[in-house]
Amino acid sequence: MTHLTLQAVTKRFNAAYAVDSVDLSVPDGKLVCFLGPSGCGKTTLLRMIAGLETPSSGSINFAGRDITHLPANQRDFGMVFQSLALFPHMTVAQNVAYPLKLRKTAKDAQARRVAELLELIQLPHMANRPVTQLSGGQRQRVAIARAIASQPKLLLLDEPLSALDAKLREAMQVEIRLLQQRLGITTIMVTHDQREAMTMADEIVVMEKGRIAQVGKPLDIYRDPVSEFVADFIGLGNILPVSYDGAGGVSLPGGRRIAVAQPARMPESSSDIRLLIRPEDVCVKAASGDAGQNRLAGTVTFIRDVGASLEATIDCAGFTLTAATTPRETPGLTLGMPVFAELPPHACKLIAARAAH
Repeated sequence: MTHLTLQAVTKRFNAAYAVDSVDLSVPDGKLVCFLGPSGCGKTTLLRMIAGLETPSSGSINFAGRDITHLPANQRDFGMVFQSLALFPHMTVAQNVAYPLKLRKTAKDAQARRVAELLELIQLPHMANRPVTQLSGGQRQRVAIARAIASQPKLLLLDEPLSALDAKLREAMQVEIRLLQQRLGITTIMVTHDQREAMTMADEIVVMEKGRIAQVGKPLDIYRDPVSEFVADFIGLGNILPVSYDGAGGVSLPGGRRIAVAQPARMPESSSDIRLLIRPEDVCVKAASGDAGQNRLAGTVTFIRDVGASLEATIDCAGFTLTAATTPRETPGLTLGMPVFAELPPHACKLIAARAAH
């Protein structure tokens, strides 16, 4: 069942398009991430779903009802903003109870729901503490509890973790995801952090300049991006200009031929393609013998060693490759070392080049 459907949703600010003709279906009970760089339209799209902005054209339907022009307070959606917007003069319990109070929920029912939510976010012992005395992660949990207090049909999260430090942010990603799965609440989250989207989402909507560039499961988008923009935005990637030889292979800068397993998605002009291979798919071997098919001679010019993993930059005369490996897989790797970089055909993807601006 599809809970939320957007049809040709557009938002203009004077002559500029913040969101340009977006069609999207959000499945019931799933967590969907709007992902993209600053200014791509993801927050504007979320605000239109929330009812905080009105589309210039197009329609928004929820559970079979047109809500395009329905005021935000009648949509029954929960929202957590980047700033969290908790009331500093109130306690934790008072903050969580606030939406119930607005709905004139009976006092005993309010108390029961607040107690239930504080158990859910593991802060029952902090009910009477002022929110100003909480840590960043605790405030984050209180903001989510307040957003779901009135049992909304849809939860909207606008970069809710951006103010947290890296370690806490990663812990909260898991916590929010587990909470969302436990409640089964349809959730849309805006982020510009691809790692966050990969960790949390059932489905990712990658946005570029107000339009949807690609929609899919996180690993599908990572493994099979449709364009250079998506490939570059989701994870690290070696993206090389190539020309197609018409026989299941491509030529790299310098003329070296590389076999690819799936040359299916070919643009009409061979100048419009790029070869994508992820760093973890590049195999680094000691240079011995001749370079065979998909084996490129190069020199190690940089090593980032973080203990459990290492990243090597390899100069292949005319272009560089990044390889992600481990000390166990490539023992004795040193700067200036001659190596072979193997590019397995199944891992070589052909993608559309980024449009010229």
